[in-house]
Amino acid sequence: MKIDPDHPAGLSAQIAAAIRDAIVSGKLIVGDRLPSEAELAEQFAVSRPTVREALKRLAAQSLIRTQRGAFGGAFVNRLSYADAYAQQVTTSTLLLGMNEVSFDAACEARFAMERACAGLAADRRQPDHLATMRAEITRQAQPGLTDEAFCASDVAFHRALVDAAGNPVLSYQLAGAVEAMQPLMNMITFTARSRERIVALHRRIADAAEDRDGAGIARALEELETYTRQLAQSVFAARAAAPGSA
Repeated sequence: MKIDPDHPAGLSAQIAAAIRDAIVSGKLIVGDRLPSEAELAEQFAVSRPTVREALKRLAAQSLIRTQRGAFGGAFVNRLSYADAYAQQVTTSTLLLGMNEVSFDAACEARFAMERACAGLAADRRQPDHLATMRAEITRQAQPGLTDEAFCASDVAFHRALVDAAGNPVLSYQLAGAVEAMQPLMNMITFTARSRERIVALHRRIADAAEDRDGAGIARALEELETYTRQLAQSVFAARAAAPGSA
């Protein structure tokens, strides 16, 4: 198989994509040994360093693992939930950090997905989920809490709500939204936000979860989204009006 040297994606990226597609399609299954570097270099008509770079890309995505020794080589890996979760967070962080996704789009997606958890969280929440949410509310209300600590507590609160839904697919999809988008939102809006208002909304969410009121959770999340967007708009407007911003 040859690759296009004029393609916008680099050679190693194209090779990694071809191998990844073979894994996703089932042509390569968990435990299969990939051809050697020399065989792959011949197959794709590239140098061995290019193949090595492609394999590094796949290893970074936890799609393959390498093994040394006489029976070593590169093998298709079994991707764990923890690995996939971490990759979701990293990818979302990079997309947002590089301004590939607007704040408004990120905010809309983040709260829409979390509201999708509201009914399930109300039905399935366990005492430990409620305990975590209550503990974070108490922490957020502490005088002198740093912005970094408030942000971490904010993430932990929403993570508990999402986990209360008891659905690993939703938890995975919301990994980037909560673990990456929430810190970004906090970073942008922390100078203008009212912690008291956020804590009050968090308390409403926790109360609704305890009462198994999914609609109540969704309403409070909707208010939190509206407030977050308003804060961001005011921050962006102030920046635009600042001297030298043109």
